[in-house]
Amino acid sequence: MLVVRDRGRLLAVDYGERRIGLAISDPMGIIASPAGFILRRAGKRPPVAELIRRATALEARGFVVGLPLDENGEDTLRATEVRHLAEELERRTGLRVELIDERYTTAAARRAIREMGGSTRHRRGDVDALAATILLQHALARQNQ
Repeated sequence: MLVVRDRGRLLAVDYGERRIGLAISDPMGIIASPAGFILRRAGKRPPVAELIRRATALEARGFVVGLPLDENGEDTLRATEVRHLAEELERRTGLRVELIDERYTTAAARRAIREMGGSTRHRRGDVDALAATILLQHALARQNQ
């Protein structure tokens, strides 16, 4: 008899300077799908409350947050900001937050859209959501090994 466990949905966060791309997994933790994006306002604090609202609405039981490391795998200024965001999400929700190296996810998202014959022009939010989806799919694949 095959027993299937509901692992719960994970919300992926691709934290950018202007937009935060989002992706959500299925309850089984197998498939990642784009879940939109959040616009950031320059000079404002991270929209933690909005991320929590989205996580609640999507019934997320955990977060996967992209960690923007430099080409040598070292922390950047934004990586430090993302680490603080992850700590705040964990503190305020009590949910597990996993940091995943996000190098090249945005480039992979742009390439995927171009390979399908699409244009990334005027679709930056879609690119960010797809980057979050790539990030989440990578995390799910690692988890399911």
